[in-house]
Amino acid sequence: MIAGMSEAGRCEEAVLALRARLGEGRCAAIRLGIVLGSGLKGFAAQLRDAELVPFAEVPGWPVPKVEGHGGALVVGKLDSTLVACLTGRVHLYEGWSPAEVTRCVRTLRMLSVPAFLVTNAAGGIGEDLSAGDLMAITDHINLTGTSPLLGPHEPKFGPRFPDQSRVWDPKLRKLLVACGSGLQQGVYAGLLGPTYETPAEVRMLRSLGADAVGMSTVHEAIALNAMGARVCGLSLISNLAAGISEQPLSHTEVMAEGAKAAVALTSLVSEFCRRLGSTAG
Repeated sequence: MIAGMSEAGRCEEAVLALRARLGEGRCAAIRLGIVLGSGLKGFAAQLRDAELVPFAEVPGWPVPKVEGHGGALVVGKLDSTLVACLTGRVHLYEGWSPAEVTRCVRTLRMLSVPAFLVTNAAGGIGEDLSAGDLMAITDHINLTGTSPLLGPHEPKFGPRFPDQSRVWDPKLRKLLVACGSGLQQGVYAGLLGPTYETPAEVRMLRSLGADAVGMSTVHEAIALNAMGARVCGLSLISNLAAGISEQPLSHTEVMAEGAKAAVALTSLVSEFCRRLGSTAG
């Protein structure tokens, strides 16, 4: 990677490396990008005819360090749909910049991937949510205090002032909801972390209209929306947020709920891919 290279240039360098590694035809055929959150990395094992590319072997891609996150791009098929699955992500609280947090998904978008499903583990705030539920994201609240669009404008990343009224594609969400019974819907609040929220902060989030809270996802959605991608999201409610649950919160609980939800998540996303592959949109 060349010192002083623009962020768009870094993504273009990664694009060239992936095309050389996977083949231009295979890259062009990818219909869906999937980002896997805490405890959900095992989902990528469902892909057929899969090719695995470690993040460390893609120029400029940051490597996840958080327990429960994988560190590879896996390209393979679910039913007839070719997907590119990121088995983990990096976070602002680790010291990464917003540009680094979004570099992997921006690279996939520059490969012409048209649609994305971003997943996460989240704390439940909404009254109807319980640990183990899956929630389709209808909208988000960015409370991280920053954005991947800060800094000099890079036209390849979209307009300077992108519209945010439909970040979360309603047609994709409708398709996702139709794939599983009992799927909840709600607003995701993204915070900086790495601490979990205080009971007072959870009361504030509820008053702002949030149904779930986590430490990821919002920057990926902002960056992808600006680049014209269709985005849908899925939160695994791994625990009830502070002040709602009587138990202290822990990352071990997050990973345990991810393992328990693996079967339901796999079934839901597999059906989503099957339906996505049979429809024009």
